[in-house]
Amino acid sequence: MIKAAAIGDRLTGRIGDFGLLFEYAIKLVLLASFLELVLYRLMSRLGMHLSKLAGTHPWITPTFTTLTEVGAWLLNIVAVLLFLSLTLTMVNRGIGQDTGRLAKSGIASAALLLLLTIAFLFVQPGMLGAIIYNSVALVTLTLFVAEYLTAHREPAQRFLVAAYYLGISGWLYYQIVSTIYGLSGTVAAPPLVYEVHRAGEALMVLASILVFAAYGQGLSLWTKNRRQRHRAIWFWTTTATIFTALIFTDYVLDLYNPALASAVRQASQGIGWIFQFGMGYTFYLPFAIYIGGLLCWSYTVIKLLMMGRLAGYGLGLMFIAGYALMFSNLTLMVILGVMLLTLDRVRPPVAESLQAANSPLLRSPERMVAEEA
Repeated sequence: MIKAAAIGDRLTGRIGDFGLLFEYAIKLVLLASFLELVLYRLMSRLGMHLSKLAGTHPWITPTFTTLTEVGAWLLNIVAVLLFLSLTLTMVNRGIGQDTGRLAKSGIASAALLLLLTIAFLFVQPGMLGAIIYNSVALVTLTLFVAEYLTAHREPAQRFLVAAYYLGISGWLYYQIVSTIYGLSGTVAAPPLVYEVHRAGEALMVLASILVFAAYGQGLSLWTKNRRQRHRAIWFWTTTATIFTALIFTDYVLDLYNPALASAVRQASQGIGWIFQFGMGYTFYLPFAIYIGGLLCWSYTVIKLLMMGRLAGYGLGLMFIAGYALMFSNLTLMVILGVMLLTLDRVRPPVAESLQAANSPLLRSPERMVAEEA
């Protein structure tokens, strides 16, 4: 208990440490982003997929039209909340005493990205504007990832952020190079865009699994805590059941009912099509791997959100944005998520020792006796 309390005191970057305005802005942007993902990017595509059934089921068209309109309204709300949240995050990050050169450069680059977003609301960016915007986004992401890697020493956390960075960079490389070739009028295909795009998707899926290893610890079956043991049994049983069922369902269905197996395959292709247009995943990897990543990510994010950790909000936004950053608000969502992730960290031991040495309470004999006891 004492060790857990000490670690809790050392953690910086809890969402409640930055004021009510910052707290509610981040909570609202995460909630609105999740609802926008479900109602706009996914439900609208599902409505397109079910449009062929609208003749026999009249309720389909008005239902999905209403959901899409609500999602489009949420898209504008998310954009406003992202501007507010990014501004508050940059202010809180910039006024800290431990703000280094990387953090200052990242904040300046993020501010430039916000200015470009506002400017492109009034001026059509065109191909050149898209190249500049994506390049600035890549530089901003690189700076904040470099800051994260210098401040976090856990190997699992470093692997997570590195995999996510390389995955998103694969998409940005695909966009930047393809647009440059289109602007120059070159007919030849850009170098390695297809391979980099597919590798980026694989790295994003790997990052969603590494989220659990980096931040979702506490699911050991050998723990003495009964509640944690029950939670671990429930999680691993559910994961193993879903994973095994997805692996062998196609084989079993094809063995006993080939027609039903064909229908299930078509349905899975429809699900892949919905997520491809909604989040950019092509599902060229086995479907069970994507489900495993979703389980690892969702459990970890929910756990961190219940603890009030900024890492939960950051990881939530980073993966809700998806792989294909087709809108500027998705790019800003990724930048905000990485910034929140950098704010959630453990205070360095050197800073703790200096603070302890300067504290008058620790110099009193009573305090020293209490510590020795």
